[in-house]
Amino acid sequence: MAEVVALGEAVASAVHDGDTVALEGFTHLIPVAAGQEIIRQGRRDLTLVRMTPDIVYDQLIGAGCARKLVFSWGGNPGVGSLHRFRDAVENAWPVPLELEEHSHAGMANRYVAGASGLPFAVLRGYAGTDLPTVTGTITHITCPFTSERLAAVPALNPDVAVIHAQRADRAGNVQMWGLVGVQKEAVLASARSIVTVEEVVDELSPVPGELVLPSWAVTYVAEVPGGAHPSYAQGYSDRDNAYYQEWDAISRDRDTFEAWIGREVRV
Repeated sequence: MAEVVALGEAVASAVHDGDTVALEGFTHLIPVAAGQEIIRQGRRDLTLVRMTPDIVYDQLIGAGCARKLVFSWGGNPGVGSLHRFRDAVENAWPVPLELEEHSHAGMANRYVAGASGLPFAVLRGYAGTDLPTVTGTITHITCPFTSERLAAVPALNPDVAVIHAQRADRAGNVQMWGLVGVQKEAVLASARSIVTVEEVVDELSPVPGELVLPSWAVTYVAEVPGGAHPSYAQGYSDRDNAYYQEWDAISRDRDTFEAWIGREVRV
């Protein structure tokens, strides 16, 4: 059953050096505050997993938290490159970064397999691409019923899933709505989970199209208003487009980045 705790306590208990950590959220409800708490606590040697690593992963990589990235697209959405990500890949700064690249469909199916307790997922994908030649976790199998050639990818089972949502009740049941990605699958696939929420309430009022994660599926809930900023939380906050634009200049230069992270995160 979920425990409602402070964010610092949740990260200290759930995230350890060397863990595989998935911070999920698709343009919406991105767990930025939790990612920055991981930086503050100085975690190292992490395998970071995310379908669409954006600026919070740029910050984690630039802060030296990551040794490997498992992903399907990376960039500063609407702006351009992730410069700390690029520096790690091209120049091994601050530490070398290993890459494991998939398609969106491959990543989503890997989470589903992990959440379902299956060893791998099968999909029609990767045809016409060279990803299977550079990614060791993509192979092909022959369907035993139709003889069709299909792609196979191993299940994702992170040590920790981290997501942001709108609300939780005091028992740790989590409610989210709006644009969601693979948050449910990531939580169910992981050994432990942290959910930051805009507010903890006595009772969850129904919302059209809501997704509810029951308390038994969640390890920790932390009340963190604005915990998705600069992404948005439908019903609570808007996307801070200026932040994404400003990040491009901040992240281009190592000294500027280090000054920013020291001033804004490691405090």
